[in-house]
Amino acid sequence: MSAGTFTPRPGAAPVSRMIWAQTALETRMLLRNGEQLLLTVIIPALLLTLFSAVDIVDTGEGKSVDFLAPGVLALAVMSTAFTGQAIATGFDRRYGVLKRLGASPLPRRALMAAKTLSVLVTEVLQVALLTVIALALGWSPHGNPLSVAVLLLLGTAAFSGLGLLMAGTLKAEVTLAAANLVFLLLLVGGGVIVPLEKFPEAVRSVLGLLPISALSDGLREVLRDGAALPWGDAAVLGVWAVLGLGAAAKWFRWE
Repeated sequence: MSAGTFTPRPGAAPVSRMIWAQTALETRMLLRNGEQLLLTVIIPALLLTLFSAVDIVDTGEGKSVDFLAPGVLALAVMSTAFTGQAIATGFDRRYGVLKRLGASPLPRRALMAAKTLSVLVTEVLQVALLTVIALALGWSPHGNPLSVAVLLLLGTAAFSGLGLLMAGTLKAEVTLAAANLVFLLLLVGGGVIVPLEKFPEAVRSVLGLLPISALSDGLREVLRDGAALPWGDAAVLGVWAVLGLGAAAKWFRWE
């Protein structure tokens, strides 16, 4: 046995290993939180089941589930990437968790990457569950899965930026109230359950520029109508993603 075999080698772990470890932690914390689980899984599943089984809202021609399923998928992305992430990050900031993590060997960019990956892992689970429920209710999806993936990623980026901006600039209690309020307002006015055609034309033109409307309509065009990637909706989501992430990077406060 040569000398120095047991010599300590102090130093931080590789950044990739730290990111994956933090991603696993963030995902476990998210899935163990009852309020977040309600927002991310239970509410979208209940809305899909209820409005597909009971003729409450006129969704136009065809089966209700063909209209509702893409909208509920968009809602699931918003609930995780925006509402859930804003609330969790806001309280992490309030209780000093972000400050302590910022002083650890984990780089801040790696922490943001871990939070983003955690959101994506949760969304994969959401999409899988909601797809199974929708198929059981008679959903018949069409279109290119790649187009769906592009829209979901753009929607995730857009909502993540807005969620991080809110969490990094407002107090935790304000973030909690504001994030839930925005969730409810966009649920009603974002084309998730109620078609935008039901709103007055002047209001409809404004609602159509919201990220939830662009994601809902884009997914609906692909999954219900079998269209190619809807570039207009993708562009709206891309603009929201650039603005939200850029503003969050500039004004996010860690303390």
